[in-house]
Amino acid sequence: MLDLKFIRDNAEIVKQGIANKNDKDTIDEVLKLDEQKRSSLQIVEDLKAQRNKVSQEVGRLKKAGKNADAIIAKMKEVSDKIKELDDNIREIEDKLNSLLEWIPNLPHASVPIGKSALDNVEYHQWLPEAFSFETNDKPLDHVELGKKLNILDFERGAKISGSGFPVYVGKGATLERALINYMLDLHINSHGYTEVFPPFLVNRESMRGTGQIPKLEEDMYFCEKDDVFLIPTAEVPITNLHRNEIIDEKNLPIKYAGYSACFRREAGSYGKDSKGFLRVHQFNKVEMVKFVKPENSYSELESLLSDAEDILKALKIPFKVLTLCSGDLSFAAAKCYDIETWSPAENRWLEASSCSNFENFQARRANIRFRNKETKKLEFVHTLNGSGLATSRLMVSILENYQTPEGKIIVPAVLQKYTGFNIIG
Repeated sequence: MLDLKFIRDNAEIVKQGIANKNDKDTIDEVLKLDEQKRSSLQIVEDLKAQRNKVSQEVGRLKKAGKNADAIIAKMKEVSDKIKELDDNIREIEDKLNSLLEWIPNLPHASVPIGKSALDNVEYHQWLPEAFSFETNDKPLDHVELGKKLNILDFERGAKISGSGFPVYVGKGATLERALINYMLDLHINSHGYTEVFPPFLVNRESMRGTGQIPKLEEDMYFCEKDDVFLIPTAEVPITNLHRNEIIDEKNLPIKYAGYSACFRREAGSYGKDSKGFLRVHQFNKVEMVKFVKPENSYSELESLLSDAEDILKALKIPFKVLTLCSGDLSFAAAKCYDIETWSPAENRWLEASSCSNFENFQARRANIRFRNKETKKLEFVHTLNGSGLATSRLMVSILENYQTPEGKIIVPAVLQKYTGFNIIG
């Protein structure tokens, strides 16, 4: 959430940032309500001061044995007016807070301005040694490989739950579990994260704290009877670990890594992205979340990106990193890198991770602060998160890049101690 004072003092900058994100501009309405609220508050303060002054006069009159009925009647009118204004202020505040919840975070100055994913900018690319995009054979796609090797069953998943709910079978299930455990171990043992295993259901305040609602509420699975949501990412419960808390500055940065299943009513797009893992409603992901001091958040973003890249380098999976343009940024992000892995069968890059800096946008919503030891003032932390990584599209790249001409799958070397086997065939 943006600071109302910042909006008031920088209205044109905020309007431009919203325009760059292709979002709806309600700033004039916000400023109008803000002015109404402040004007009403001033009137209320004046009336309360008047009431206090007259109350003292009533006391003196009564003490002197004089009649104060006329003044008391007049003050009742003032009290009624104060109550009316207080009620009006509460209504204005509700409208104002509702509008503020829909205002997106502003893009950082380093974010390229653009309208859509077509305007994203390549940051860098990494290819394994001796890798070539050219192949003499037509590689099988992950769906064909999964069916041939009996390690993925999308049909039975659809029968059980509907399309977009995959079933991992046999060595496919073992490979998925191995991948999750490997990623967790690397982040914990090599990158210094603390492991968290969060709940998969969260309350409404948690979803609001990270910016999923109200704007994205329709994309979430919702359990109406209990007023809880299935998480779209472990970012939500892990970030909310410190909701309404003041973190000791000496503990910053705090770095968490956690596995969760993720649930999204809409994920990916239809058409060419609808088969197999290209479009799923349930998938697995290891998430990295950071709470950092504001002055360090952009160096921490680069570090976060590097931590995600280390997974892919160890797996020897080709990938490239994109700096998202303003129009492709999420609602809450100030800056975001997307990591895409190569799919030989699709002959294109597939998004497998996003690494984002939210600055203090989420911290304001969730009220996560620290006390600056130099200024002694409370400040909002900056929050960051990154997929480290989502397994669904990463699994596509692993299966397709590690297939043999005979249609078997060589297990990546770093996963073999977790699977207990080195080939699927």
